[in-house]
Amino acid sequence: MTVPAESPDTPPGPAVPLASARGRWILLTTVLGSTMAMLDGTVVNVALPRIGEDLDADMAVLQWTVNAYLLTLAGLILVGGSLSDRFGRRRIFTLGVVWFAVGSLLCGIAPNAGVLIAARALQGIGGALLAPGSLALIQASIRAEDRGRAIGLWSGFGGVGAAVGPFLGGWLVDGPGWRWVFLLNVPLAAVCVPVALRYVPESRDPQARGRFDVVGAALGAGALGLVTYALIEARSGSAAVIVAALLGVLLGAAFVYVERRRADPMVPPDIFASRLFTSVNLVTLCVYAAIGGFFFLVVLQLQVVSGYSALAAGAAMLPTTLLMLLLSARSGELGERIGPRVPLTVGPVLCAVGTLLMLRVGPAASYVRDVLPAMVVMGMGLVALVAPLTSTVLASVDPGRAGLASGINNAAARAAGLLAVAALPLLSGMGPDAYRSAAQFDAAFGRAMLWCTGAFLAGAAVAWATVRSPVSPACHPQCHTYCAVSAPPLEPRERGDRAAPD
Repeated sequence: MTVPAESPDTPPGPAVPLASARGRWILLTTVLGSTMAMLDGTVVNVALPRIGEDLDADMAVLQWTVNAYLLTLAGLILVGGSLSDRFGRRRIFTLGVVWFAVGSLLCGIAPNAGVLIAARALQGIGGALLAPGSLALIQASIRAEDRGRAIGLWSGFGGVGAAVGPFLGGWLVDGPGWRWVFLLNVPLAAVCVPVALRYVPESRDPQARGRFDVVGAALGAGALGLVTYALIEARSGSAAVIVAALLGVLLGAAFVYVERRRADPMVPPDIFASRLFTSVNLVTLCVYAAIGGFFFLVVLQLQVVSGYSALAAGAAMLPTTLLMLLLSARSGELGERIGPRVPLTVGPVLCAVGTLLMLRVGPAASYVRDVLPAMVVMGMGLVALVAPLTSTVLASVDPGRAGLASGINNAAARAAGLLAVAALPLLSGMGPDAYRSAAQFDAAFGRAMLWCTGAFLAGAAVAWATVRSPVSPACHPQCHTYCAVSAPPLEPRERGDRAAPD
């Protein structure tokens, strides 16, 4: 199918039906791009024991291998959303894919832990550019009545990428080696970029104006980095750790102060006037902290304590993959029909049950008896949670701010995972060499799973207490409250045709 070339400065054409050839190409592009980032969020975890052995690294290096990526991703993803809205969502998305591929290549050839960590930080910058753009492209390009299903499919296939990552990573680690875990992203990018340039229409927010909030971005990233350093190095109890923690808190407070007073802030305070948007982001903080901690530690537990190979540990996650593949699209549609409250409550509760079931996984654990039930229940929880959460975030704001809303929600999710990976080893008493001792790691793992369970239940409680089901489909979408998910948001040209509610 031939698609006419479009200038980046032209407005997008009519919304594209998902069932059309072009709609499927748009979905494929966003899935490929987001899969690169999601794969990296899980595929690396299964390689951590082998990376530690090969580079003679302690637990802190393994944490930084994960967190260097999450740090730049969480700290800059809001900038990525703003760039996307202003300069073109397709343009910034493709730039992010290329940047991510270059960072992946550097990770794959890294000669030591320092270079690997630096390359992981570079990867995170690419992720910050591509992650908000993938959802924003769907919101801006797919017609309103198909967005729920499109987001459900995006969540499902993206979830498959995240879940299949450990399996694929295990196969690569046990076969050609852990470096191929990173090199895998290069061919994915080689497919994604030309498809995006050919089939995805350009779009932007015509109201995006003003200077970029460089100060806000620096303060936010600095706060996250210092707090992360303090948590990872807290066992030393040195003065540097104390100073880092205090500076991190001060920078966080300065970030809030600056954002509330700037004329063009990176995080406009008025976006939180939507009670639904605020509530769902609180749920995101809780559940993604638990998800990040869970998947970081489970693949280590299976290899270090239960004696699984990297491939077997990755294959243990397949039930979650299959459940998300089969059911996420329907979950997105169901969430639009019944509203977000029930899915955002039931999903975290199921995930909490799955986390508790992981307490049965110890030395010589049986896959069928011990691991499989936990993975199935966890998968059902993620199916119930992920697609409705994503749809609700986008439906709670004006479509023109889709990139910004997506960026804020992604930043909340990544920051939660970042802090969980930094804090859980400390909270559970996991020493620097714990992953080299099955007995030590097993004891700490049990304590960490209890912390994850608490975070999931906190997310469910927040959802039940603060999120409400749709009130009236006729309510005006600009109120941005609970009715926003009852019907697709109006296009900007339609907003002036409806009177405000009485």
